[in-house]
Amino acid sequence: MKKVIVTLLVAVVTLMFTGGAFSGVASLRGDKDIAAEADKSPMRKQVVTQGGVERSYKIQPPVIPHKIDKETINLKTNTCLKCHSEKTYEKKKAPKVGDSHYVARDGKVLETISTRRYFCNQCHAPQLNAEPIVSNSFEGAK
Repeated sequence: MKKVIVTLLVAVVTLMFTGGAFSGVASLRGDKDIAAEADKSPMRKQVVTQGGVERSYKIQPPVIPHKIDKETINLKTNTCLKCHSEKTYEKKKAPKVGDSHYVARDGKVLETISTRRYFCNQCHAPQLNAEPIVSNSFEGAK
C-alpha cells in the first residue's frame, strides 16, 4: 500500500512540474492548417525520369523512375513483375529484380520472389514533385 501511495505522489508531482513543459513544441509545418492545405488527390504528381535516378548511397534501393499509380501490389497480384521479372525484363527493357529478392531469410535460393521482397514499394519509392517540409542539405556519396 505504501508503494502505491508513493508512486501516485511521484506521478502527481511529475505532472505538476512537466505539465507546461511541452507547450513550446512546434510543428515543422508551422501554423498551417493541415486539413486546409491537404492535397485532395491520393497521390501527388509522380516524376518520370528517363534512364533512372542516381543513388545517394551505395546500398540504396533504386528509386522508381516511372509512374506507379496504376500498378497493383497486394497478396494476389504484383504488376511490377510484368516488366521486372526474370522472364520479362529483357523483352520490356527494364531492370531485372535483384538476385537478393530470390533469397529466403535462411539463405536458401528460391524459384520465386521471397515473400520478404514481394511488396516492392516498401523499399523502392516513386519520385514525387512534393516540396520538402523542411530544408535539407544532404549530399550523397560521391
